[in-house]
Amino acid sequence: MSTRSQFPNLPERISGLGRLAYNLWWSWHPSARGLFRALDRQAWRESGHNPVRMLSVLSSSVMENAVRDQGFVAQYDAVMDQFEAATSASGGWFAAKYGSVAAPLAYFSAEYGLHVSLPVYAGGLGILAGDYLKECSDLGIPVVGVGLIYSEGYVWQQIREDGWQEDVEKTLDRTYDPISPVLDDDGKQLLVQVPLFDPAVYVAVWKVSIGRVPLYLLDTDIEANQPWDRAIAHRLYASNPEQRLRQEVVLGIGGMRVLEALDIQPSAIHLNEGHPALAVLERIRVLVQEGMGFEKAAEQVRHTSIFTTHTPVAAGTDVFPFQLVEKYFADHLDQLGADWDTFVHLGINPEDAGAGFNMTVFALQMAEFRNAVSQRHGEVAREMWASLWPDREGGKVPIASITNGVHLAGWIEPLRLQPLWDRAIGSNWLSEEDRSETWEAVDQIPDDELWHLHQDLKADLIAQIDERVRARWQNDRIAAANVVALGALLDPEVLTLGFARRFTGYKRPDLILSDLERLKRLLANPWHPVQIIFAGKAHPADVDGKRLIQKVFRLAQDPDFGGRIAFVENYDQQLAEYLVRGVDVWLNNPVPPLEASGTSGMKASVNGVPNLSILDGWWIEGYNGSNGWAFGGQVEGDRTQADAEALYRLLEQEIIPLFYQRSDDGVPHEFVHVMKAAIKSVSPQFSARRMAKEYVARFYAQALDLSRPDGPGESRDRG
Repeated sequence: MSTRSQFPNLPERISGLGRLAYNLWWSWHPSARGLFRALDRQAWRESGHNPVRMLSVLSSSVMENAVRDQGFVAQYDAVMDQFEAATSASGGWFAAKYGSVAAPLAYFSAEYGLHVSLPVYAGGLGILAGDYLKECSDLGIPVVGVGLIYSEGYVWQQIREDGWQEDVEKTLDRTYDPISPVLDDDGKQLLVQVPLFDPAVYVAVWKVSIGRVPLYLLDTDIEANQPWDRAIAHRLYASNPEQRLRQEVVLGIGGMRVLEALDIQPSAIHLNEGHPALAVLERIRVLVQEGMGFEKAAEQVRHTSIFTTHTPVAAGTDVFPFQLVEKYFADHLDQLGADWDTFVHLGINPEDAGAGFNMTVFALQMAEFRNAVSQRHGEVAREMWASLWPDREGGKVPIASITNGVHLAGWIEPLRLQPLWDRAIGSNWLSEEDRSETWEAVDQIPDDELWHLHQDLKADLIAQIDERVRARWQNDRIAAANVVALGALLDPEVLTLGFARRFTGYKRPDLILSDLERLKRLLANPWHPVQIIFAGKAHPADVDGKRLIQKVFRLAQDPDFGGRIAFVENYDQQLAEYLVRGVDVWLNNPVPPLEASGTSGMKASVNGVPNLSILDGWWIEGYNGSNGWAFGGQVEGDRTQADAEALYRLLEQEIIPLFYQRSDDGVPHEFVHVMKAAIKSVSPQFSARRMAKEYVARFYAQALDLSRPDGPGESRDRG
């Protein structure tokens, strides 16, 4: 489909806007977003910052006016030159350091958080995958992504008057998604059959362009499939075990079949969590069909497979009953050249051998390169899976640690903060973002400039919440108490804590609610008040998580708390962007060591929002004593009580006084110094650029059989 047929009102002179709209490169480049905004500011806003939607509805007159505007045309030419250079096949850090490769690496993930206009993500795992592909594009790392497209997405959340989360059933309209159908030789959308199913299951293939990186999404909701099979990819993370297994067959085995149909033969694969691990079976099958034995084929595949685990507890892995696995794989084993015992043993956890086929165990055994997502998570993972390597002591279990990072260009506020960095740090700061020296100049930014900019971002956040509340009030006639609970009374002058993540027990969203009278005194203090913004979804099957939301929401409705607790519905990537930039302090208090890494706090810090966090996950590495606040070390007795006491004490004795300690200019200079310390320390160390380079140096260079680079941190350690 040409962009001219998709956007018939688009004049030839600016026809490149069509290609730009379908490449998510625009989403992390302010100049490109500014170009669409300059075309028609109101249409840009009404489209939800989705250029495909905007270009589809703009009139011919608007387009022609743009062509006659010499300033716009000059802006267009500059952006398109930048776009063409950034998306060319050659160039980038990887090519300069390693040269070219014959075939790319395939990156598999069940979810990708790329932009709010493409809802194929549930939370942190997907956002991490999206950030990673963006960084691979920036660095020119030869990667192709594989995932699923979901006709119903994850969870569309509404809160009832009694505070209970309703999971709204909604079929997503893909008309304006930034995706393109992959066509076969006859000009029809490519269909690929996925093995193991009777009757046959087919996937239609869609392509998402992420700068240089192509992402292929597999769609089962097509007429060629039976209703039960069409539903395989209706919703992210199906609760039904059999449908969940079928999802993973489609993602892993089907994903490899799609790459084969596209004539892409990856040199290596990277599995983001255990969901796509069955991809290794398809790689083995191809080698066996070429005449290689199973053991030799498995070893060859193992040498070119990378597995990243994000799960700090064994209960968080996918484990399928043996009977269910046998139903789908028994007749497939002949093609693998393996018997049942050989195959199933690869997925058995020695510490719970009767539980079923464990996808994390399978991935750990079938990938030579394995990593956890923080140093602390590495310690936990090595202890958790030590039984897979009984001949090695705990410290020598071959699971490495590569701490997660965030894509700075995508998360640092683009209209005010990034221009400030351009002036204060230098316009090439993005090319040097993973060097600590780059960020030293942050100290030279006047305190009042940074503070007032942050206040503007806070006002933007509260305006966004107001807009959401107003829409619910107008459209659904919700009760006045719900209007308050959803954030209508938030005050931009008040110290604002942000807690936004999946609502589940171990994340303890109610820790700060442990002593309601003490909390009430903090919120209602007439001189130094506090307010808290909560956001997040509970999995549809997580009743306890829904109860936590209800607990928070009912307190938010309570007049005794003065409208200083808010729960914002339907947490998504767009709301996350406002929150990590607009609150004053980012709150995080899971039960340690259950936070594998966490990235939301990184996003907050790079925007100048300090963390108030338990010492777990990335914060153990990130906290330096001056860039935020930490609690929750070794605890004897009741952890909840001890952590709540530490949290209240930090607020009462340090954070609140620091925030409200104003000089004659109205600026809390000491608090701003904490903001600066957060920016300086977190931006280089926890950038996706550092993370991606580390994956290349430690894993990809060996898996792709590249010549070894020189430099620190580039050892052959595979775990």
